[in-house]
Amino acid sequence: MRLSKPRIAPLADAELTPEQAEALEAFRPGPVLNIFRTLAHAPKALGRFNAWGGYILSRRNDLAPREREIVILRTGFLCKSGYEWAQHVRIGLREGLTEDDIARIKDGAHAGWTPADAALIQAADELHADQFVSDAAWADLGRHFSQKQCMDVVFTAAQYTQVSMFLNTFGVQLDAGLTLDPDLKGF
Repeated sequence: MRLSKPRIAPLADAELTPEQAEALEAFRPGPVLNIFRTLAHAPKALGRFNAWGGYILSRRNDLAPREREIVILRTGFLCKSGYEWAQHVRIGLREGLTEDDIARIKDGAHAGWTPADAALIQAADELHADQFVSDAAWADLGRHFSQKQCMDVVFTAAQYTQVSMFLNTFGVQLDAGLTLDPDLKGF
């Protein structure tokens, strides 16, 4: 985690304005995560964020959930986002990643992946480093994925780069029940 306490504290229910409460209704019933309680300080932005994030995490994204989670986890790790990593480790396991897969995501594309999985990680690496996928990496993606899926790789990495920027800069702290990965402590 980059910060040990929030710069922008998540809002408790008792602190919400009517507009903020309305913005958080999309996340109920159930517990509302710290990311959303923090973003509720800007309720109009939260609504738009939720619409785009909803696309990325839905079936409208043509990447299979396991593939999507590889891109999200690699992006979160590269962005040193302890919150993002902790949330999506849990989701990744639910979507078919193994504990070994999750550990290898940290090591990059040359850590014993299938060619398709390595192409996802390579694209995420290039997007993080240069905000661009090289011709070679794009061609490699195209050997395994449709054009729409390749677009969704870029959309997914971009969304979770943005999310990591919010989380890191605003100091969003882990929700109850999550554990900070030791490799993301002290950033």
